[in-house]
Amino acid sequence: MKIYKTSEIARSIGIHPNTVRLYEELNLITKPERRANGYRVYTELHLEQFRFARMALKVEVLQNGIRKQAVQLIKIVATQNYDQAISLTKQLIQLLKSEQKNAEEAIAITQAILKADLPDNAPLLLTRKKTAELLQISIDTLRNWEMNGLLTVKRRQNGYRVYTETDIQRLKMIRSLRCANYSLASILRMLNALSSDSKVDIRDIINTPKENEDIVSACDKLLTSLQHAENNAEEMLAHIYRMKKQFPSSPTL
Repeated sequence: MKIYKTSEIARSIGIHPNTVRLYEELNLITKPERRANGYRVYTELHLEQFRFARMALKVEVLQNGIRKQAVQLIKIVATQNYDQAISLTKQLIQLLKSEQKNAEEAIAITQAILKADLPDNAPLLLTRKKTAELLQISIDTLRNWEMNGLLTVKRRQNGYRVYTETDIQRLKMIRSLRCANYSLASILRMLNALSSDSKVDIRDIINTPKENEDIVSACDKLLTSLQHAENNAEEMLAHIYRMKKQFPSSPTL
């Protein structure tokens, strides 16, 4: 069996030698044997474990513990408990599909709200507290959305904010999109586009940052990031199957 030095593993994977040792400390690979001089001895098994770990850590999406699950998977693969790793990877794929469904449903809800006709009767005027209660969100959440420019609220002469029916409809859109984990930046991008053109493709706008727009998180392009994460999970699953065939071993949990 071919063996590797720490420097050879680092060069092959494209990481620093210290990172190779860090992976061992974090139990992300099977503990390598050592020679009499103390030098670590890595095998083809370790090389594939490093490749799997690098693949799993590509995950950008953090919601619902997805990143944490990826790290857990790496550790399980390091124990060579392939059946458990396969089962958990399949669960991860289903979770990502569910997140994508939620994201698409939030867009559908937003589109439905935009098409809804506002009532012709007297305009609704609610306080911030009543608005938060109606939407079942906290006052701090409502304040945060306003501070981030998602909504500009009118004030009475006494300085108190009042929320109209139009404001409530806008807030319902924001709530739905936030529940699906769209970022505030992507929602603001969509709302600004709608203010200029009510017929824009909101699915495209909310998922596509402008060239001059800083990307702070994967949720700034949520639909794309979730699809990439699912594709990556499928590659992880295929990699585990290959390792199971190439390096059969009893679980060491």
